[in-house]
Amino acid sequence: MTRSIDETHAPTLRSWVESANHPGTDFPIQNLPFGVFRRRGTRECGRVGVALGDQVVDLTQGRELGLLDGLPPQLVSATAASSLNALLAAGPECASGLRRRLSQVLRHDASPEARVLVPLAGVELLRPVDVGDYSDFYASIFHATNVGKLFRPDNPLLPNFRHVPIAYHGRTSSIVVSGTQVRRPCGQAKPRDAELPSFAPSHRLDYELEIGFYVGPGNTLGRPVPIDEAEDHIFGLSLLNDWSARDIQLWEYQPLGPFLSKSFATSVSPWVVTLDALAPFRCPAFVRRDGDPQPLPYLSSSRNTAAGGFDLKVEALLRSAEMRRQGLEPFRVSAGSTKDTYWTVAQLATHHTSNGCNLRPGDLMASGTVSGPEEGAQGCLLEKTRGGTRPIELPTGEQRRSLADGDEVILRGYCEREGYARIGLGECVGLVLAAPA
Repeated sequence: MTRSIDETHAPTLRSWVESANHPGTDFPIQNLPFGVFRRRGTRECGRVGVALGDQVVDLTQGRELGLLDGLPPQLVSATAASSLNALLAAGPECASGLRRRLSQVLRHDASPEARVLVPLAGVELLRPVDVGDYSDFYASIFHATNVGKLFRPDNPLLPNFRHVPIAYHGRTSSIVVSGTQVRRPCGQAKPRDAELPSFAPSHRLDYELEIGFYVGPGNTLGRPVPIDEAEDHIFGLSLLNDWSARDIQLWEYQPLGPFLSKSFATSVSPWVVTLDALAPFRCPAFVRRDGDPQPLPYLSSSRNTAAGGFDLKVEALLRSAEMRRQGLEPFRVSAGSTKDTYWTVAQLATHHTSNGCNLRPGDLMASGTVSGPEEGAQGCLLEKTRGGTRPIELPTGEQRRSLADGDEVILRGYCEREGYARIGLGECVGLVLAAPA
């Protein structure tokens, strides 16, 4: 199924929810991202909702009021669940139909139904998807090269990178929603000047600015997904912070890759922006340099080459405890775009299933650190500080080579293009707590 631009993307479209019409909002009526919430201070089960301006549209309430009448029963029942998994499993045509219905009942000339609204300020946003499996890729050639230079100056990019999407399998039990505090991990590390390793709190904690892609309908075990069908298996995306303990990682990653340096926490933003909403912001796949190998046939198609990318701007901000004490705004550390990633989401999904691996509704794939070619587009502190040799300076005069206790990391993402309404992904926020005693 091709996600096409239609009346739901019209830049002149307005909502009877006035805050959705404010310039600069992440959640205009052209976006309609899905999430799960409960009213703050209650113990109610999670409810499926849609962000609109400074409100949440309660789809359980909307179903009871008849706003979803006539939609497929499978889809209507999915809106009454306590996670997005059933909605993801329903498939892209069902999701598109729900988006069109919501656009109709929320537009400015529809009859207002305030009973479906809950103020964002009055809800607790929950993890939107019950993630079954999680794979983190390494899709940015700029990130791979920048990190490689720190350890292999003469040969920074390993020879397989340009041929095959690289990934590791992560842990789902420690995936947490934005706003969850992250405790500094302890682990085994061996400084270069030490004779033996030791066990202690990590002193090189880092963030990684990434995009997470949620799987919709899965594939049967043993049946790979062709590249031109791959996006039919992707529901939408969100921000993702792949927290990393660099000192632990350096000691443990050979020969099998990351383990405890990553599994202590992965943060995701609460709203899932659908591929339908992103249709106006598609762009060509990354243009490979002369001399780079072209993708093997199973990873190549004219459709993917022409419009396999997303022009999604992302940024990472940092606010220390001292900055909060002084009332200072977060400091922007980096800004980049997913159009600079070497591999597209279709290529990631196709390669993931190429050996017959079965993806299931709610599985999560991450892009890996999103970095660009320009200075300031490095998506983690390891790159930004050149391995700690060039610390960044915060507005308070504090310096950072890695994250300190009390630091707050804020990831943001948004799309804007002339002729279309700006849409955003919201924020992915995490505050670093001290290691356990």
